[in-house]
Amino acid sequence: MSVHPTSIVDPSAELASGVRVGPYAVIGPGVVMGPGCVVEAHVVVEGPSRIGADNHFFPFCTVGLAPQRREPAARHGALEMGRGNVVREHASLHRGAEGPTSIGDGNLFMAGSHVGHDAVVGSGCTLANGVAIAGHVTIEDHATFGGLSAVAQRLRVGEGAFVAGGSMCERDVVPFVIVEGNRARVRALNEVGLERRGVAAEDVAALRRAFRAIYVQKTVPVLVAARAHDDPNPLVRRLVAAILRS
Repeated sequence: MSVHPTSIVDPSAELASGVRVGPYAVIGPGVVMGPGCVVEAHVVVEGPSRIGADNHFFPFCTVGLAPQRREPAARHGALEMGRGNVVREHASLHRGAEGPTSIGDGNLFMAGSHVGHDAVVGSGCTLANGVAIAGHVTIEDHATFGGLSAVAQRLRVGEGAFVAGGSMCERDVVPFVIVEGNRARVRALNEVGLERRGVAAEDVAALRRAFRAIYVQKTVPVLVAARAHDDPNPLVRRLVAAILRS
């Protein structure tokens, strides 16, 4: 473990072997940090926060600070983070208010992005510069957000979805699609994202057929989805279930 002499680390913080803390960083009480984490200069991490291994925090990001709410601080919860995440400059990840804020593995939070209190972020997600995720939002695995996009409170962004830059989401985003606009609407199937993840060609083809039936043909999407609910392809079933749930 390497801690720069100008940094401030609370005596109650638990830092595992291999953690590196840079100049003027502040790590507060109640922080538990796994091995191999890198805390660059001027980072602030507050607790209660439980952080896994091999996360990299870049200068001026803040992790585990109190949620932006009017309620007393005594009601605030924790932040839980997996491993292998990258949090870039000026990004902010707030701890929970009613429960924990939960972050999975291998996510990239680019400069100035924000994750609000009680949000759940899966694994393999990318939030580009200036993305704003409000409180109580759920983001499933491998979702990607273009710069300056935003998601309103208590919504769900589905697995493998792509939210185009500048889009404002005020309703759920179902899995595997591209949404764009203010307000964001479904524009296409996220075929590029599926292929980059290595999804099998037959699964992509099945999703393409389902997408066309639901979103291209001039019928009511939920009714079409309900009729397709017994589709043998598991990805199509996931897409349809999300539509019906939303």
